[in-house]
Amino acid sequence: EGDYSHRKSSQGRREKIANHHHDDRSHPPPLGSKKIEQKVTNHCFCYGVRLEGKVAVITGGASGIGESTAKLFVRYGARVVIADIQDDKGRALCDLLGTADACYVHCDVTDESDMRNAVDTAVARYGKLDIMFSNAGTLREFGTGLADSDKAEFERVMAVNVVGAFLATKHAARVMAPARRGSIVITGSAASVLGGVVPVSYACSKHAVVGLMKSAAAELGGHGVRVNCVSPHGVMTPLMIGVVGMDEAAMEAFLERSANLKGVKPTAEDVAEAVAYLGGDESRYVSGANLTVDGGYSVTKGMSLQ
Repeated sequence: EGDYSHRKSSQGRREKIANHHHDDRSHPPPLGSKKIEQKVTNHCFCYGVRLEGKVAVITGGASGIGESTAKLFVRYGARVVIADIQDDKGRALCDLLGTADACYVHCDVTDESDMRNAVDTAVARYGKLDIMFSNAGTLREFGTGLADSDKAEFERVMAVNVVGAFLATKHAARVMAPARRGSIVITGSAASVLGGVVPVSYACSKHAVVGLMKSAAAELGGHGVRVNCVSPHGVMTPLMIGVVGMDEAAMEAFLERSANLKGVKPTAEDVAEAVAYLGGDESRYVSGANLTVDGGYSVTKGMSLQ
């Protein structure tokens, strides 16, 4: 199965996924358009083939930013293992993608055997692993101050966000380092460079994954493996809406008021594009970076969600 050809159904499944994007100005055109033929750089990083031949594991891939990244990666020609605990959503996403270039595995990122299996599935099915997107995360409800924080809840957030990222990085490195290639991308947050805007457990966890990323980048660079973070802010995802205590309209209004960059409504697809950049060959000399996708929010004072 490692030789599974993904070219046979490329055009059909990319056009199918394209129909689920609402603003084609922000995303690559379907195959067959004139823009697809244009070279983006001298290396010919073209729409539709930008990640051609790459194999990726995406944790937390069944919804939110992970889901958007899985869709975009398949459009760009990658083969994807979607790893999540949301089995129904993960399988439904694979059905939507409608291609052998995407498969689903159950994966609790705090369970090392699950994380090992996700990586091994990628290698067994597609022959290698080029990109690890460690995206699974959790966030407790807002409104509780430090003095009233629950220790067990703090530990739960750290387990998913930090231990999960550690295990994803560890097992990606296990197969990438011997191959002397690969890109590991970890989801951070604007909270990784700020304090006081989110619950302390979440802020601690996102500062921690930046430390993990920097340490891993320093160690794995000698093996040809790059490690970076992508740190979003202001993107409405099911996780965010579920814990903030606002309805979607109120949340959208709040994010618009607090945004530094006006006139742009950030989406999960914007973050996915940043992950594609860090995962692909366009960023081949970028490692140890924390790429904020926040419209400049983190260079301002910020506005607390607490």
